[in-house]
Amino acid sequence: MKVEFLKAYDPKLVEEKIYKFWEKKGFFNPDKLPKRHKKTFCIVLPPPNVTGELHMGHALNATCQDILIRWKRMKGFKALWLPGIDHAGIATQNVVEKELKKEGKTRFDLGREKFIERVWEWKKKYGNIILEQFKKIGSSCDWSRTRFTMDEDYSLAVKEAFLNYYKKGWIYQGERVVNWCPRCQTSLSDLEIEYKEEKGRLWYIKYPLKEKRDGAEFVIIATTRPETMLGDTAVAVNPKDERYRKLIGEKVILPLTGRGIMVIADRLIDPKFGTGAVKITPAHDSNDYEIGLRHNLEVIKIINENNKITEKAPITYQGISVFEARTKVLEDLKNQNLLEKEEDYIVSIPRCYRCKTILESLPSKQWFLKMDQLAKIALGVVKIKKIKFVPRKWEKIYFDWLKNIRDWCISRQIWWGHKIPLEGVNDVLDTWFSSALWPFAALGWPKKTKDLKNFYPTSVLTTAKDLINLWVARMIFSGLEFMKEKPFSHVYIHPTVLTKEGKRMSKSLGTGINPINLIEKYGGDGTRFGIIWQVMEGQEIKFVEDNIIMGKKFCNKIWNAARFVLQQISHFPKESPRFPMGQAKLKNKNLTIADKRIIKSLKKTIKKVDKNLENFHFGQASHTLYDFFWHEFCDKYIENAKIKIQNAKNEKEKDETRDILLFVLLTSLKLLHPFIPFITEEIYQKLPIKKKIDCLMIEKWPYTGNF
Repeated sequence: MKVEFLKAYDPKLVEEKIYKFWEKKGFFNPDKLPKRHKKTFCIVLPPPNVTGELHMGHALNATCQDILIRWKRMKGFKALWLPGIDHAGIATQNVVEKELKKEGKTRFDLGREKFIERVWEWKKKYGNIILEQFKKIGSSCDWSRTRFTMDEDYSLAVKEAFLNYYKKGWIYQGERVVNWCPRCQTSLSDLEIEYKEEKGRLWYIKYPLKEKRDGAEFVIIATTRPETMLGDTAVAVNPKDERYRKLIGEKVILPLTGRGIMVIADRLIDPKFGTGAVKITPAHDSNDYEIGLRHNLEVIKIINENNKITEKAPITYQGISVFEARTKVLEDLKNQNLLEKEEDYIVSIPRCYRCKTILESLPSKQWFLKMDQLAKIALGVVKIKKIKFVPRKWEKIYFDWLKNIRDWCISRQIWWGHKIPLEGVNDVLDTWFSSALWPFAALGWPKKTKDLKNFYPTSVLTTAKDLINLWVARMIFSGLEFMKEKPFSHVYIHPTVLTKEGKRMSKSLGTGINPINLIEKYGGDGTRFGIIWQVMEGQEIKFVEDNIIMGKKFCNKIWNAARFVLQQISHFPKESPRFPMGQAKLKNKNLTIADKRIIKSLKKTIKKVDKNLENFHFGQASHTLYDFFWHEFCDKYIENAKIKIQNAKNEKEKDETRDILLFVLLTSLKLLHPFIPFITEEIYQKLPIKKKIDCLMIEKWPYTGNF
């Protein structure tokens, strides 16, 4: 039987066609899988921001998840990969505000209701771009179950969660020092800050002692933010620092204000920083705020939400910007001979994770969620290994954060998001409050849905290390609180994809790589294989395009090998009964030494791939498959088979070799399918074998008992 098989493999002619074929068959939906698929397996896609586009981290994570889903689906699991999108409150509001700015408008010109309508219009037009991009890389998500964190049903879940906490007395309103973004005009959690090291200055300032002590007239403090001294309420030293022990309890005169403030001792002070004596401004530094609580210090807010100096400061500074105040404060200190010296210093600058504006710490009335009980249960479930981190080392980050956790500031002063469901409150909830409910809210909670019953708890979460505290920990305590059950059994932390120089990829800095461009050049399979090839023991990948090129070449090798095998069996009748699909049982008993060698190697490969995938060793599995197919099958067995067929005495001897060729090819396609699904499906559809099922995607995974 002659099979049409192009000489050279072209992913552009195959991949889009194959993806449409899969969608038409409907097997991404676990409800449409054959009856043999019974035990459930579920992964929820970490919902990308509605504003997002596919980046290398997405591509890597999606490939890891798709490998697991396709592998489990072939093993007979009723596998669900549930996709969705996060409304991304601050990020989405920023995008729409930028559009309005082009029109010469602000959100305040529209008003809250009209602005929200505008955001929904934007979401309808652009919101599904990233999900369509996931399809380009072969993601076998059940798109019929796609969720959005602002859907009506999901909003019901958010409201239910809030009211549950509120009725327990775990949600309260209070004034605390928070991270404030002057541009976004909202509070942010500690986990939403991006710190960037920049060149700065360290200024040494003389604080006059109210009364001289052993001839000393001043305490010299060092600071990177002299403008905040206008709100100082103490000078602090370490209690073990002998240099200042006699000054503890004494008063100094705060320069430029004339206020008297106390010298206090606190264990948090680093004696090695500057002079060992530091200014304490409880209103504008989170660590200072904690010190202030311990020592009952006054909180003087001298910077407002617009980054201007308030009326609490001396009149000459009121109303000017923070940076103008710095210049004036330094100038005034020099004039009064109170500036001892200044020196270069690397400063860690906190910036908004969305708009990159420098953040300010300031007192603000916000809504908080008490974390003591939630942190306790989240710690416990990982300690007793009901949830396992892979690699295990990431447990430490998780434990450290939960052991030192502060109450969660859950309110945001923006318009796009879930409104706090209390009368008279205009704030919305932190985006992470709603995404913390994802593993069960996406399955229908608080309603008692069939999906919730069948697929919760989910099986595996794969995500980035940056989200361990921001999202993973919050999903864990949320699942335990509302479902009384862990949300997943394993948390796989995939490596971070860096540039080849080892720097973090950044679209804004021009160091990011668009995986869609790679797919266009090398195909989805080549891109997938080239990415996963690099996922070995380390937690960082220095990306080089050579690996993607290798992935494409490997696809070409598979195509050529399949083409050769099909040429050899072209005389087989159509729908040949030689290897019924779903069985692929080797019946040929007249095995040569070469036959036995390739079968033994194939058995070993199946076992190694299974073991590697069970342990989330994706890179090792890909290397095993590459080595077997390229070197054992192509370089050795196929070359040997060419000679055997050429020298065979009769057709029976030839067919015995052809049997092995077809058997090994078919089994290899099954093993390779989770890694490179497009080309394996395309070849599978061309095999002249009696088809009992529709596609390779739902074929039975190979097991060594067949041969």
